[in-house]
Amino acid sequence: MPDRKRYPSDLIDERWALIEPVITAWKAAHPSASGHQGACEMREIINAIMYQSRTGCQREYLPHDLPPRSAAYYYFARWRDDGTDQVVHDLLRWHAREKKGPNAGPSLVVPGTQSVHAAASVPAGTAGRDAGKKVPGGSAAWPWTCRAW
Repeated sequence: MPDRKRYPSDLIDERWALIEPVITAWKAAHPSASGHQGACEMREIINAIMYQSRTGCQREYLPHDLPPRSAAYYYFARWRDDGTDQVVHDLLRWHAREKKGPNAGPSLVVPGTQSVHAAASVPAGTAGRDAGKKVPGGSAAWPWTCRAW
């Protein structure tokens, strides 16, 4: 890795070791038509993609010490289109769950609702009715709750 200050979004060595074989195999299976191997390290390409994903910045605003935005987008688009990004995502998710322990299975998402009572000044005919709870007023969606992993 080049001598630059580390960003919080950069891959740690442990995660890079996990996905490096996938990226190396992909690179070997997709040689450049001109035979050029590329001027950027693949880890730095991933760091640029992770930086943009984590910060939400536009490609034009990527820091100058990361690879050029055209290179980062090229690999992002290729990996997105052929599913390599999903393979990397699955590996990193598996790694996170393994570190968490045996009970770190998939999260469960359960929607909840709560009845919202209409104000006394609202005409009864326009308030609706929560049929499941048999109370006047509509049902408002409660924020999605999930068990964290």
